[in-house]
Amino acid sequence: MGDSLQQQRIDLACALRWAARLGLHEGVCNHFSLAVADEDGIARGDRFLINPYGWHWSGITASSLVLCDAAGNVLEGDNTVEPTAFFIHSRIHLKAPHATCVLHTHMPYATALTLRREGRLEMCEQNALIFYGRLAYDDDYGGLALDGSEGDRIAAKLGNASALMLASHGVIVTGRNVAEAFTDLYYLERAAQAQVLAASGGHALRTIPEDVQRRTAQQHMQEYDGLAQRLFGAYRRILDREEPDYRA
Repeated sequence: MGDSLQQQRIDLACALRWAARLGLHEGVCNHFSLAVADEDGIARGDRFLINPYGWHWSGITASSLVLCDAAGNVLEGDNTVEPTAFFIHSRIHLKAPHATCVLHTHMPYATALTLRREGRLEMCEQNALIFYGRLAYDDDYGGLALDGSEGDRIAAKLGNASALMLASHGVIVTGRNVAEAFTDLYYLERAAQAQVLAASGGHALRTIPEDVQRRTAQQHMQEYDGLAQRLFGAYRRILDREEPDYRA
């Protein structure tokens, strides 16, 4: 059956609080969601938790999260869902079954890469190699996602990838659970930050041979479940000590 709905609420609230602490959010915009399982234990993407419209992430609690369905109906919670959040997340959850958790941000360094013409995360650094063969790119900015067709287009661009770089917009990072998705979000921003800083001096980036890229990516994936649980577990323990109200 996996984690209980309450634990999923706690994990998503933890991720939102930490995204605010790390400066990965933008005002009261951007959105994190998590598909929840039906009674048979299977998450089909037609019900998901998402942060409420207009709330700053630093004040999110487990109970403030909204549970809604694929039609936009609020099933649990006193708050509403921002329209672009619904159209992006509902379509990804339905069309990309691997994306149990979907995190969308305009985090600064990764977004900076999306502003470059044919901008790519170059496989030139150790953290970047976590994403070897796992990134997709949407090179056609489509405006605000205010209808299902734009959500469908974004979902199609994601395909089977773990993360999607959205031209002139930001990023979408997915995972099998909150810990995995948030770990990817963190390391994607760190990799983008290193690349932007390295390129800012006008020097050419180093290259890494293809066979070393592939081998290092495999090494990362062998350790990745443990890394995600260690990192996210550490974040939970800090919040438990410093901001325990996130569990409320």
